[in-house]
Amino acid sequence: MSDFRQRVYELTRQIPEGKVATYGQLAKLAGRVKAARAVGVFMRTNPDAPHTPCHRVVSFNGKLTGYSGRGGILQKREMLISEGVKFLGDRVNLQESLWVTQQQ
Repeated sequence: MSDFRQRVYELTRQIPEGKVATYGQLAKLAGRVKAARAVGVFMRTNPDAPHTPCHRVVSFNGKLTGYSGRGGILQKREMLISEGVKFLGDRVNLQESLWVTQQQ
């Protein structure tokens, strides 16, 4: 596993319940600002779910994009709501639910 991929998974495990991160945010924190799509691939092929909570990663605008777990995006939404993530319509309310780290 590449160092970048490993770092993305480490960061994903730090996202607390009730918060989300964006693909771009994780890419930036892991050292590759323009690698948001690669982060998406890593989430889709996450070998360690649910220990690495890929359902807590969303698009830059709060939209729920792919989820390879059983139930797809509907299940992802239900999981996030059960954890306390706030929504505005069909998107995560990033003003309330975005994970903010001291590294940013």
